[in-house]
Amino acid sequence: MKTTPSDVLTTLSTIRDYIRWGASRFTEAGIVFGHGTATALDEAAALVLHTIYQPYNLSDAYLETVLTLQERQNVIDIIDRRIIERKPAAYLTHEAIFAGLPFYVDERVLVPRSPIAELIEQRFDPWVEEDQVERILDLCTGSACIAIACAYAFPEAYVDAVDLSADALAVAEMNVARHRFDDTVTLYQSDLFNELPDHRYDIIVSNPPYVSHAEWEELPAEFRAEPDMGFKGGESGLDIVLRILIEAGRYLTEQGILIIEVGSSAETLQYTFPDVPFYWLDFERGGDGVFLLTAEQVNQYHELFLAALA
Repeated sequence: MKTTPSDVLTTLSTIRDYIRWGASRFTEAGIVFGHGTATALDEAAALVLHTIYQPYNLSDAYLETVLTLQERQNVIDIIDRRIIERKPAAYLTHEAIFAGLPFYVDERVLVPRSPIAELIEQRFDPWVEEDQVERILDLCTGSACIAIACAYAFPEAYVDAVDLSADALAVAEMNVARHRFDDTVTLYQSDLFNELPDHRYDIIVSNPPYVSHAEWEELPAEFRAEPDMGFKGGESGLDIVLRILIEAGRYLTEQGILIIEVGSSAETLQYTFPDVPFYWLDFERGGDGVFLLTAEQVNQYHELFLAALA
C-alpha cells in the first residue's frame, strides 16, 4: 500500500525519521545528485535541516527531536518538489555551501561545487607565497563563490571576478554584498579578458564552460535545469578553455599561476596537447579534472595553444 502524506505526518515524527524517509523517496524516484551532495541520504539531510532552520552540521544528539506538524508538512513539500521539479536542491533552498561559506544561488548561476574550493582553503599552497599574492582573477565567476572564497583566503589581495552573463553578475553582486567584500572584489561583465583593466595577476583561476556538445545532450534533468551557458564549451568542450590558455600569459605576473577546471574534458585536453606538462591536481575530498600551469609554462606553449585555434 502506498504511503500518503497524511500517513507520513502521523507515523513519522523526528528529524531522523524525515531524513531517512526523504532518502528512501529520492532513491525510489531515481534522483540524480552531484550539486554539493553525493548520496540520497546527504541530499535529504540537507533539505530537511534547511527547511527546519537548522545548521547542516547539527549534532546527532538533536536528530531525535520531534518536529511540529507544520515542520513535517514543510519537509514533505520540499521533498516532493525535489522529486517533481528535478531541480538541484540549492535552487529550492536558494543556498549553497562552498569552501565552508554560504552563497545565494538561483537558476541564473551554476550551483557551486568545484573541487577548487579545497585549493582555496589551502591558499594554493605550495604554489604561491601567501603574503606575495596581491591580485587574483576569477574568470567565469557565476555566483562569485570562487572570488569571494579567495577574498577570505587572501585578505590583503584584490580580487577581480568576470562573467559574460548579466544575470549571473546580478547574483554575484548579491553575494559580494552579503559577504561585505564591496571594496575587495570587483565584478566585470566581460567576454573573458576583453573588458579588464591592464592588471597582472598572481593567480588566475577559472571554472569555465567545458562540456562538449555530445555530453551536454546526455546530461540528466538536474544539470539541464542549470544555465546551459555555464556548461557548453563547444563541440570538443574546450572552446573557452583554449581562449584562456592563449590569453592568460599577458595577464599573469612572472611568478603567477593559472588554474582551470576542465572536468570531463581533461582527457581531450591532454590528447590535444600531449607535450604540455599540465599538472593535474589531487583532492582529498574528491573531484578531478583541474590543472595548474605556471606563467612560464603558459608563455612557453603559447604558440602551440594559438595554433590549435587556427
